Amino acid sequence: MSRVCSITGARVSTGRRIHRSGLAKKKGGVGRHVTKTVKRQFKPNLRDKRIWVPELGRYVRVRISARGLKTVNKNGAYKTLKEAGLI
Repeated sequence: MSRVCSITGARVSTGRRIHRSGLAKKKGGVGRHVTKTVKRQFKPNLRDKRIWVPELGRYVRVRISARGLKTVNKNGAYKTLKEAGLI
């Protein structure tokens, strides 16, 4: 199963981490120097949830991020899932 939120569409994105070497000037060194950059991934905070939809009288299983869950709490389950095309 891919790491994609059903509501917000958040997915894994890529970025870089900067590697530095040396001792900071504040601590008596000659300063920190950038030696290289390394690829990394930013992963969404996903959860597998069963959301109760009162209008349908049943649970709906979704893979949802923490931000998507806050959206469901704010706007209501039926409206949010309907807009996402899950029901």
